[in-house]
Parts: sequence; C-alpha cells; structure tokens
Amino acid sequence: MRYDLDDLRLFTHVAAEGSITGGARVMHLSLPSASARVRALEAQAGVPLLVRERRGVRLTPAGATLARHAREVLAETTRLDSAVASYAVSRSAPIRLVAGGSAMHQLVPAALATFLRDHPEYDVNVSERRTIRSVRLLAAGEADLGVILDDEPTQLRTEPLADDSLVVIGQAGGILSGRTSIAYAEVAEHPLVGLVPNSPLSQWMDDRLGPHAPAPRYRTVVPTLHALITLATAGAGLAIVPRRAVDASTAVEICPLQDSWSTRRHLLCYAANAPEPAYLLATYLHAAATR
Repeated sequence: MRYDLDDLRLFTHVAAEGSITGGARVMHLSLPSASARVRALEAQAGVPLLVRERRGVRLTPAGATLARHAREVLAETTRLDSAVASYAVSRSAPIRLVAGGSAMHQLVPAALATFLRDHPEYDVNVSERRTIRSVRLLAAGEADLGVILDDEPTQLRTEPLADDSLVVIGQAGGILSGRTSIAYAEVAEHPLVGLVPNSPLSQWMDDRLGPHAPAPRYRTVVPTLHALITLATAGAGLAIVPRRAVDASTAVEICPLQDSWSTRRHLLCYAANAPEPAYLLATYLHAAATR
C-alpha cells in the first residue's frame, strides 16, 4: 500500500488532538476535507482506524499501530528533507527578523519552527531588540520584519498581531487568589521576582513607571520569562509578565493590572523594502499568534 504523507500527518494530529476537528485545525484543513482524507485512509487500510464518539474519536488497535508507525515515518522523512536541504544553497538572503523579549518567549519560536520546516529554501536571522531599536533598524533597512509594541510611532507599515498586556502572577491560592485586578503600587508592596535590568521588558516598564514609582523589593532577577514564571509559580514572589507568556495549564494565579500602561499589543512592522519571504514569514507569525 502507498500512503500519502499529508494523510499520515493529518492522522497523527487527529490522534494527538482526540478529534478530527482538532487535527483539521492543526493542518489548516476544512473539517469536510479532513474527514474525507481520514475515510480514504481507512478504506486504503481496509480496517477501521477510529471509533467516532460524541466528543471526539479514539484509536482502534489498528489505528494506534498506524499512528505509531506514521510518526516514525514522518520523523524519518523530516530527517531526510533536512539532510538533502543542507546541500542546497539558499536562493535569497536570510530574512532579518527583530522582536522583543515577550515575543521571543513563545510566539517567534512557534512561528519559526513551522516556517523553517515548511520552507528549507529560506533562512532567518533573529535578533532580540527593544521596540524603539527595532523600529530604527526597520526604518534604516537593516531589518526586514519586526514584532513591535503598539506604543512606538512609526511611518512604516504595521498590522495588528496579538495582545501582549501585562498581568501579575503568583502562587496558586496565594495573595492574588480571588482578586480581579490590582494596581502596581500595591504589587510593589510585596516581594517580587523579576527580569534582569537590561531585559527589554524591564527597560520598557522602567520607562513608564518613572523615577517616582514605588521601589519594589526583588528577591531575585533572572534572564528569561520561563525562569521568571517558574519562580512565581513556586511562590518565590509575585511577577509581572505578559499574559500570553503564561501557559494555560500552569497552576498559577493571574491578576490583571489596573494601570493603563499594562495594556499593550504586538504589531507586525515591515521595512519599506521588505522582501517577499518576509511577508510569507508574517503569515506564520499570525498563525502562531492565534494558537
């Protein structure tokens, strides 16, 4: 039997998501198209692969076997593609992407993982920069595409990407429990954990708080959002982080800030002479932002 790789990829996503709808969403397929592909796969296999239930699907023994082997085949195919692509010469200069620390936490890696897999002909140079610096690089033609915050004026083309508002997080069941919002002045009264002073988020907050803001007590400062969220979740102190940086499965209290500066959005910003591949990469950033 000959199996279509896209059909196998769809089936592994259906197995992982527990529904054909979920698999279709990951593959960017319509539900009718995905359902037809799964039925065709079952017809080719000659045995039922899924048990349809009210709230999704579960694998039959044959389906579980197919899913396991499909994952192995797809992994081997990816290795094959990478091995061959490594000999290819890129047809264009690398795409130059600039983004702040918040976007670099999840958004940019998620988009790049898919983009680089789907387009081995393109390379991407990524730099972490504050919005003000990113806009200057884009305006000077020294970057092609940027993920910036919406509070920096620019004449360059921009488009909305995702919410990046800041929230306070703390240990589950702790002092934030039951709170619907909190002001920064009150947050600063509690022990905090934060990012190192030269991080884009720390510098951005310092610019908006000004010299007369309450001086917080930081129990420690760390270089990454991942480390910061881990510490706050463990009860080391409260932390101010972008809401979308906190995974939905994390057992942590999340409380919006009352301060107006905490509401912010990510924008995509294009250089005036951005190459066509930068616009292609932008579609993957949009897709990652909606996950």
